Amino acid sequence: MTTTADDLRTATDAVARLGSSCADYEALPDAEVLAGQKQIAAARRLLDTRSAWMAATIARRSRPELGHSGLAAQQGFLSPEALIQTVTGSTKNDAFKLVAVGTMMADAEAAEKLVEAAVESPDADPAAVAEFVAKVPWQAPIARAVTDGSLSVDAAESIRSGLGQIDAAVTAEKLGTALEALLVEAASLNADQVFKLARRLRDQLDEAGIAAREKQAHDDRFLRVYRLDNGKVRLHGLFAPEDGEFVLSTFDSITSPRRGGVRFVDKDKAAWAKRVQDDPRTTEQIAADALVQLLKIAGEADQGRVFGGRRPAVRVIVTEKAVKEGQPAGQPAPGQAAQGGPVPAEDTETREAAAHGQIEGSPVPISQETIDRLLCDTGTRGIQVDDTGQIINVGRDRRLFTEAQRAAMGVRDGGCRWVDCDRSPAWSEAHHINEWLADNGYTDLADGVLLCHPHHLLLHNQHWTIIRTGNDYWLRPPVDVDPEQNLIALPSKRAGA
Repeated sequence: MTTTADDLRTATDAVARLGSSCADYEALPDAEVLAGQKQIAAARRLLDTRSAWMAATIARRSRPELGHSGLAAQQGFLSPEALIQTVTGSTKNDAFKLVAVGTMMADAEAAEKLVEAAVESPDADPAAVAEFVAKVPWQAPIARAVTDGSLSVDAAESIRSGLGQIDAAVTAEKLGTALEALLVEAASLNADQVFKLARRLRDQLDEAGIAAREKQAHDDRFLRVYRLDNGKVRLHGLFAPEDGEFVLSTFDSITSPRRGGVRFVDKDKAAWAKRVQDDPRTTEQIAADALVQLLKIAGEADQGRVFGGRRPAVRVIVTEKAVKEGQPAGQPAPGQAAQGGPVPAEDTETREAAAHGQIEGSPVPISQETIDRLLCDTGTRGIQVDDTGQIINVGRDRRLFTEAQRAAMGVRDGGCRWVDCDRSPAWSEAHHINEWLADNGYTDLADGVLLCHPHHLLLHNQHWTIIRTGNDYWLRPPVDVDPEQNLIALPSKRAGA
């Protein structure tokens, strides 16, 4: 597909036929609602592409060397982004994104036109053509994908910012190879998922730089506490991923019953969750009061009273090459993991300088030094895995999955397994693939998966099913959703899986 004027007219006409009011849209059957959403998305991509082209034009006509004669300056703005934000009514981030993507597209288009002209020249010189080809930006495939409508502007910016720029360690050739693989998957991912994948690919290309980026993130931390004129006190802060995940885990533990978190099956925990749900305070007020309480009682808090029995925790996922040979006693042995992290059985290499790990729930990798420090934590939990990478079963001793099993499941699944769901392990529940009573199901890790509360309810109430073949899990829709009941793959959401 090319973004011609006819394409835009066709797309907008299709959207116009959906209706002209909320009532018209409410009257549409489900199938037309889903189709209509896709038509709107297609039309928006075409318009966003033109928005990026226009933003690049405004930016070029407002470049600094033009001074007060630049377009933005003539209109009274200090930057093209400020002009675009005012005209479109968008956010500052949206304006910067349009300029960045539009400029990338303009540069790629100009370079490719030079190559085309050189090739079509009657006396084309192969050396000259090769010189022009070498000047085509490595991001050119991103620009082409946006232009032909197969990639949104949001996804393009996610790829551009996620993969980063050329430097001494990461060449244009390496970025181009990573981009080629990324674009294959990008069509089926949203912009947030694309950014995480792009960032992961960049980290794989530049593992040696992880420690430096981690140090920078740590150095960027701050917490400002100041009193306003009315006597109130305001907090504003930024935390490195390691500390930030613990902060998030803490407040998830405190407020999860108010925000659709896990259903508590233990009697005491269920009673605590009910009290939180019935609390007249807002969720934000509960979080604020909890912070003050935590500061008052510091590390002596009664976790059963404050957290309802859910102690906040941050788990570290490591591979075997990130574990030192001859490690001290008490640390996880090969085939085990720190804080519930499985170790792939096939990776048996000795640790290399560039090895890295992951904090559960965070897309940012951690360096070997951080792994070594966190593995010294006395609260580490070893979880044995078999030679296929599957965590060893614990049998049918009890109806509910244990805390250790849920921790292992969280690391294995990386969160809710449902398609396109981004709920973290802390917000997910353990689902028996084979029902305990109806199917004589086992409380084994291999036959359990994590699902967030809404998707867990959807599965049971709408008669979806999950099946397992070896180490792979599949979602089977009900007949009324898909008469053929085609299986949908449910890969792990764990970073690096």
